[in-house]
Amino acid sequence: MNKEINRIFSGKSILQGMPELAYVFNSKGQMLMWNANIELILGYSEEELYLKELASFIAPSDQEKTLSAMEAIFRDRVEQTVEYNLITKSGKQLPYIGSGSLTVIDGEDFFVGMAISTRKLKDTEGLLKQQILETQELRSQIQAENIYLREEYSVQHDFENIIGESDLLMHSLYRIEQVANTDTSVLLEGETGTDKERFAMAIHKKSKRSSNAFIKVNCASSLIESELFGHEKGAFEGALQKRIGRLELANNGSIYLDEIGELPKALQSRLLRLIQDGSIERLGSAKLINVDVRFIASTKHNIEELIFKGLFLEELYYRINVYPITIPPLRDRISDIPLIAQSFVKLFNKKLGKNIKRITLKTMKELQRYSWPGNVHELENIIERAVIVSEGSLLTVEPIVNNQKEEKLLNLLPLAEYERRYIIKVLEKTYWRVDGQSGAARILEMHPETLRSRMRKLAIKRP
Repeated sequence: MNKEINRIFSGKSILQGMPELAYVFNSKGQMLMWNANIELILGYSEEELYLKELASFIAPSDQEKTLSAMEAIFRDRVEQTVEYNLITKSGKQLPYIGSGSLTVIDGEDFFVGMAISTRKLKDTEGLLKQQILETQELRSQIQAENIYLREEYSVQHDFENIIGESDLLMHSLYRIEQVANTDTSVLLEGETGTDKERFAMAIHKKSKRSSNAFIKVNCASSLIESELFGHEKGAFEGALQKRIGRLELANNGSIYLDEIGELPKALQSRLLRLIQDGSIERLGSAKLINVDVRFIASTKHNIEELIFKGLFLEELYYRINVYPITIPPLRDRISDIPLIAQSFVKLFNKKLGKNIKRITLKTMKELQRYSWPGNVHELENIIERAVIVSEGSLLTVEPIVNNQKEEKLLNLLPLAEYERRYIIKVLEKTYWRVDGQSGAARILEMHPETLRSRMRKLAIKRP
């Protein structure tokens, strides 16, 4: 073996560290050096490989282009790449792609090449494509979530923004404290305008999911199915691009189902399956997507009555009503009205560039006399209008209708009728629930059977 060959073989350890197939040929196309993978994959011994010609490793159909590429390397001294089928000692054909270039030692040219299985390349390509798709999916989700967050009303929601000190409010907040740090489903019950979303956000902020998304869904939306579950491009007329549903956006966070009593019956079944199985399907796709969400729902309706009418699934009700919390109406939180009104004045001073500093006692008493059918949201609207029309530092509230006429009428009624109307009011407040922690009997400090007896005597019937 001449001096030059010895010098080449001194670098054999370098070839052993190369992946796949690595080899060195002389200008005659004879193999001089190789790594262990050559012996392992092709099935030849070291003695059989030494000085073996290149053509004997290549399938007949690929020999011409492969030898031409090698000749071009020696002639043009430019690296070449070519695909071919290798022939193992047993005659099996293996698809490979090889590349090589020249190395000059003491004036003599040597061909140094590497080859990799195209099957492995295809597997790697498939894995890379999958990773790209997953990356695009994640980017789409982040973009969708950012769009969603920009659509939301920019106000902070936490206990600090639930204003009031009344006993009823404190009880509701105590209930939130008890359940917030669990994954238990919560149903917020209360009239329109009681700001149930603010309480839902408070639950999320106090939970272990607080660092993840809080996603709101309006169950009365005409596009509720697509909003909840998302859709693939072309899933229906007008679906021009894929849309990630809000259930996916809420993964590892909380989803707030606002007015769940408005959810169509067909979608109630799909939502129930999600709660049971933890997976959803986008519209137009049969692929299951796993989601982990905490459910917070709200309603102004008596769900039990909807169940009786066949408008709501009883099983879904049991799933979402694990921990009910009643949000008291503003008329039952009269002592909180001054604090809430002042907070709104401060908000709209900043928003409208005003400098209101005082609310007269007369104005405050008028606000407290009003029955507030629209609750906190109605009070917010009235204060905003008042800040707009007020001049100087004194808040001027436009006249509002109050319930004094109704109270005067009640004072002139027989005791039995007064009792009847009062019991009906309490029942309406509790959505006609007689017993239980949030039932009318507890508020009236009566035994449930005693209350039922009074209802029969006073001809009180559930509407």
